[in-house]
Amino acid sequence: MALVSEILTKLTLSYGGEREPKCPTVVPVYGFNPEEDAAKIETAIKTKGIDEQKIIEILTKRSCSQRSEIALEYEKRAKKDLVGALKGALSGSLEHLILGLMKSTAQYDASELKSSMKGLGTDEESLIEMVCSRNKEELMEIKKVYREMFKKELEKDVSGDTSGDFAKLLLALVQAKRDEPSNMVDHEKIDNDARSLYEAGVNRKGTDVSTWISIFSERSVPHLQKVFERYKRYSPYDIKESIRKEVKGDLEKSFLTLVECMENKHLYFASRLNDAMKSKSVKDKVVTRIIVSRCEVDLMKVRTEFKRNFGKSLYQTILEHTKGDYQRALLNLCGGDD
Repeated sequence: MALVSEILTKLTLSYGGEREPKCPTVVPVYGFNPEEDAAKIETAIKTKGIDEQKIIEILTKRSCSQRSEIALEYEKRAKKDLVGALKGALSGSLEHLILGLMKSTAQYDASELKSSMKGLGTDEESLIEMVCSRNKEELMEIKKVYREMFKKELEKDVSGDTSGDFAKLLLALVQAKRDEPSNMVDHEKIDNDARSLYEAGVNRKGTDVSTWISIFSERSVPHLQKVFERYKRYSPYDIKESIRKEVKGDLEKSFLTLVECMENKHLYFASRLNDAMKSKSVKDKVVTRIIVSRCEVDLMKVRTEFKRNFGKSLYQTILEHTKGDYQRALLNLCGGDD
């Protein structure tokens, strides 16, 4: 019964405040035995030459809460921390992936946000992907976990590492003030917002970015979907073309990411994965982050969009562009071919 209730509680997700079914590729394994798994991992780490395959086979096929139980059992047995032991045993992209799996989804997002702002230079691309694609509920959980993990406020780190209108937009999103979706469609408000976006941008010289920021960061997703449709009645350009004409750089990328996620979040992640595996040098960090952060959320839907839009499955693309133990771990998390 515990397994069934864990699966059921994990299979709902809020998007912009609306409940929608989760579509994970990684679910709790039936007949789970944490003591047995911990013993196997201890043996795999102690083995001369490290048995990476055994570590992958166990940790990529257990849910987050099951991995936590394994970690507790491992500590009892080995008298040491499992994460520390894995760090010492693994390296490179595989290490990054497995250590990511040892965190909850919110902890993983928080640590990825932290590393995107750490040291010299900010990784704006990662920052944009994570802040602009997470819904209100996810962002609130990430902020809470960020505070627990790093004893700092996410807002403070974002404002310290970014500047100008780009910083203002990210901070507005991180504040998670987006309206809850309403059962009532407010046609007047839709029309007012569409006209405001037009008058603050295409219809004037220069852009009133603060109006754009408040509408993009505060209105519910279903409302904004209707606003973008209505916008076409006022502007000769659709909302994406208008963004490209009005703003540039990281601010442009952020607004476009928001629109893409509101139109079809799963296609957005599929496109990011496709782009990361297009060139000869695969962007391992991007691939790992999306697969690890979405495998217990909605990776099944991302897989569907990938096949529909890029002519081959995500599984086959991973098979083609990655290799070794890292490939094996990604394929397990992907959860099958389409």
